[in-house]
Amino acid sequence: MGIYKEELHALQVQLTTLQRHLIEHRHQLLVLFEGRDCSGKDGVIKRITQHLSPRETRVVALGKPSCREQDEWYFQRYVGHLPAAGECVLFNRSWYNRAGVESVMGFCSPAEYEAFMASVIPFERLLAQSGLQIIKYYLDISRDEQERRLADRRTDPLKQWKTSPVDAVALKHWDAYSRARDTMLDRTSHDEAPWIVVQADDKKTARLNVIRDLLSRIACPDVDAHAHTPDEDIVFEYRLDWRDRLAD
Repeated sequence: MGIYKEELHALQVQLTTLQRHLIEHRHQLLVLFEGRDCSGKDGVIKRITQHLSPRETRVVALGKPSCREQDEWYFQRYVGHLPAAGECVLFNRSWYNRAGVESVMGFCSPAEYEAFMASVIPFERLLAQSGLQIIKYYLDISRDEQERRLADRRTDPLKQWKTSPVDAVALKHWDAYSRARDTMLDRTSHDEAPWIVVQADDKKTARLNVIRDLLSRIACPDVDAHAHTPDEDIVFEYRLDWRDRLAD
């Protein structure tokens, strides 16, 4: 077993210990993953959930909203997927679609975008006050790495399910996505749910450090949070004066 697999196995054991605590004490854990196309969200989520209880763990990856959902309150389609007591729910993209893909691709109006930006922090604070612990990760990659991964998707027959029309224009809209990312991080990071940025060009390093960070943020007497401190060059809470640490 290589070093990466050894470290991953040890961290996954700690995750199962943490989950037993969450179930026993009926805690509600909500983890959001955002990032550019090909930033590695699927891989991180897979390693987190790989050995967790399927009864108390759910991964949510919603598709294009239906006509009915488009006419609903924006957050309504997400509320039904929130964790109940003892559950851990991981969103592979979330309501922050509106701050990223939808705004860049013109899938929402400027008024809808601003309404979202004005309401998302009160919404998350309401969830936190009701007992949910919200952890938000943004996986950041360089343009060269995204280009390499997109090319790999196009040529690997086992990754065909990952391709989408949005992928095809990801590089074309790189600068627009950068601006959308910066605005989202600036305006929607707050005390109850700060944004945690992950430098994800190296997939394996990113996976290990996200799990370490997750373990360090959830109070559990059976898990030594200090033993799982992530590399601060890889995972860090977003601050406006650290914007230069993001991919250009």
